[in-house]
Amino acid sequence: MFFSLTTLAILPSLTYSFTNPELCSGLCIISDPGLLRRVSDGKYFRFSTGGEITYATSDSLHGPWEGVGSVLPSGSKINLAGNTDLPPDVHYIYGTYYLFYAVSTFGSQSSAIGLAISTTMDLNSWNDHGSIGVASNSGKLYNAIDPNLIKADGTFYMNFGSFYNDIYQVKMNSAGTKTAGSAAYNIAFNVTSDHSEEGAFMYQYGSYFYLFFSSGACCGYDTNRPAAGEEYKIMVCRSTTATGGFVDKDGNDCQASGGSLVLKSHDNIYGPGGQGVFDDPEYGTILYYHYINTEVGYADGDKQFGWNVINWSDGWPSV
Repeated sequence: MFFSLTTLAILPSLTYSFTNPELCSGLCIISDPGLLRRVSDGKYFRFSTGGEITYATSDSLHGPWEGVGSVLPSGSKINLAGNTDLPPDVHYIYGTYYLFYAVSTFGSQSSAIGLAISTTMDLNSWNDHGSIGVASNSGKLYNAIDPNLIKADGTFYMNFGSFYNDIYQVKMNSAGTKTAGSAAYNIAFNVTSDHSEEGAFMYQYGSYFYLFFSSGACCGYDTNRPAAGEEYKIMVCRSTTATGGFVDKDGNDCQASGGSLVLKSHDNIYGPGGQGVFDDPEYGTILYYHYINTEVGYADGDKQFGWNVINWSDGWPSV
């Protein structure tokens, strides 16, 4: 919606420049976007938390985005509270579209990750497979939300988590549909903040695996705005393996509050997060996310869809 560049001091010794989000037209109100392009016709599909996973399509990343409906109009078959409010993570695997989702309610540790599958992504084509075997309750060290699948060296892994020790990972079966039965382990944790690290999205570029995540207060800005700098922002760490050893630009351990800034509030852009990374045939690798446009409103229902091309010039992502 904006195209100017803004420079602002974020740390006393560092100055960052951020490009504002690219233009979006049509249906642009969205939270926790998931993005994929259909193989058969190149049409974009964009998924969102809420409304039993609402989704929209467009022939361009800029839009106009047109609503399709809900992936699971009756909600998930997982019998937990929050089975209609489902953050999505979508992939094309073995000729099939996989959509992972989380069942939970805000502030609860009673959570589970599920899977819906479609061969077309068309409305009413999704088959709910229910739980993939990742769940949590008050006795767990983690919270089973914000799923993100990655395949590394022929093996699937599921990244997930928020609060309760932040981001975890577990090995999946050869089809990527269920856990492999091994225990989950922590890959990122912030020990210095009251807010969580969440929304993990892992992406391989060159010889590194980059762990993008959202850090800070995510929601409710219209009624309880956090102190400046404590709102959502997008961070990253990297490792030569997908299973651990993630560090930031300065070599700080991602399991001990490490993380390098990718995008934060600037100009009219506030609280960017809920991000993903997508290889686009026209623009290259892009970072997509939601954000608040302060000229529109601060409510959760005001969150907008944004994206920017990623610059990898120094081996680290920037926008």
